[in-house]
Amino acid sequence: MPNLTLPTPSETSEPVSPAPFTSNPGAMAVVTTIFFMWGLITVLNDILIPHLKAIFHLNYTEAMLIQFCFFSAYFVFAVPFGRLVERVGYQKTMVTGLCTAGIGALLFLPAAAVASFPLFLGALIVVAAGITGLQVSANPYVSVLGSPATASSRLNLAQALNSLGTTIAPYLGGLLILNHLPAGHSPVQEAHSVIAPYVGLAAVLFVLALGVALSKLPTMAVDTKIVQESTGKPAVSIWSYRHTALGALGIFLYVGAEVSIGSFLVNYFGQREIGGLDAQTAAKLVAFYWGGAMVGRFIGSAVLRRVGAGTALGSVAIGAGLLVCLSMLTFGHVAMCTIILVGLFNSIMFPNIFTLGIAGLGDRTGEGAGLLIAAIVGGALVPLAQGALADHFGIHHAFILPVLCYIYIAYYGFRGSRPVAEAGPLLT
Repeated sequence: MPNLTLPTPSETSEPVSPAPFTSNPGAMAVVTTIFFMWGLITVLNDILIPHLKAIFHLNYTEAMLIQFCFFSAYFVFAVPFGRLVERVGYQKTMVTGLCTAGIGALLFLPAAAVASFPLFLGALIVVAAGITGLQVSANPYVSVLGSPATASSRLNLAQALNSLGTTIAPYLGGLLILNHLPAGHSPVQEAHSVIAPYVGLAAVLFVLALGVALSKLPTMAVDTKIVQESTGKPAVSIWSYRHTALGALGIFLYVGAEVSIGSFLVNYFGQREIGGLDAQTAAKLVAFYWGGAMVGRFIGSAVLRRVGAGTALGSVAIGAGLLVCLSMLTFGHVAMCTIILVGLFNSIMFPNIFTLGIAGLGDRTGEGAGLLIAAIVGGALVPLAQGALADHFGIHHAFILPVLCYIYIAYYGFRGSRPVAEAGPLLT
C-alpha cells in the first residue's frame, strides 16, 4: 500500500534532538513495526470483503463500501491528525493513532455480536482514522530520524516492512477468518469468526502503543510554518501547478486501481471459469499479488538508478494495463497469473508519481504533498465504481476500470509530468 512521505519543517512545537542526524536503530525498529502493522490491517480488508459479502448477501457495490469507508478516512482525518502532530509531536500522535485503531478493532466485537453491516463499517472508519494518524506521523518521522542523505534508504526499509504486512495479511486473514466460516448458520454465528482475529489485533495495537509511549524516541522538529512566496505576493493555488494537479489525479487512480484489484481477487478466483477456488485458498493467492509489490520495490530501487522516473512509471503502467487486459481476455490459470503479476508492476508507481508531482515546487512542496495525500481517497471511490460495473456486467469485465486508470498513469509518466523541469505556476 502507499506510504505518505511529508517534508519536515523548521519551526517546532517540541525541542529538536541535540543530535538530529545520528543513526538510531532502536527508534527505527520501533517505528518500522508500525509500518508493518498498518500494511497488515489495510489488506485484511481484502478478506473482509468476500466474508461480509457472503454473510450479509451483499452485491459488489455494497461490498465495496468497506473500502469506501476505510480510504475516505485519509481525506477526512489527515488534516486533524496533521494539526495534532503540530501540537503534541510525532511520538504522541503515533500513540494516539495506535490506540484509535485498537479501539476500532474492538468495535468489531459488538458489530459481530448483532451481525450489523453498518456497525462493521463504523468500526472500519475508526480503525482507518487511527491508520491515518500513523501515516501522518510515522512517515515524516522516519524521514528525519537520521541524516538527510540516507532518508530515502530509511523510507525504503520502512516501506519494505509495510509490504511484508500486506503480503502476509491475506494468508492470515484466510486462515483466521475464512477458515472459520460455518456453512448454513445464522449471520450472527457466521459473523463471530471475525471477533477473535480483531480482538487479538486490538491487543497487539495497544501493546505496541504502550511500547511506543515508553520508548525514548528522539524528539524531532515539526514544521508549523506557513510558507509564503518569495515575491510576497498572494500565493497562487497549488492546482495551478500542472504537473502537481495531474499527479494528484495519478495518485487517485493508482491507489484506486491497486485497491480495486486486491478487493476483487478472492471473488474473482472463485469464479468457475477463472479458478473455481474456495475463499480460503483464494485468499492465499492474494498474498502473491501484494508480495509482488514488495519484490518490485527492491527491483525498482536498482532500475531507477539508470532509468528516469517518468519513463519507468509510464513503462510499468503499460505493463500493468496489458496484464489486466490479458486476464480479462482469458480464463483459468492464465487469467489468475496475469492479474497476480499486476502487483509487481504496481510497486514503484506511488513513489514515482509522488516524486514527480512535488518536483520543483520549492517552498510549496509541503502544500503539494498535502494535495497528493488527499488524493489517496481514490482507494475509496474507484473500488465502489468497479463494484457497480461488476454488478451490471460481471466481475470479469469490471476490470476494465483499472485498465483505464493505468492508461492515464502511463500518460502522466511519459507526458503529464514533463513540465516538472520548469516547475512553476501555470496561472499568474
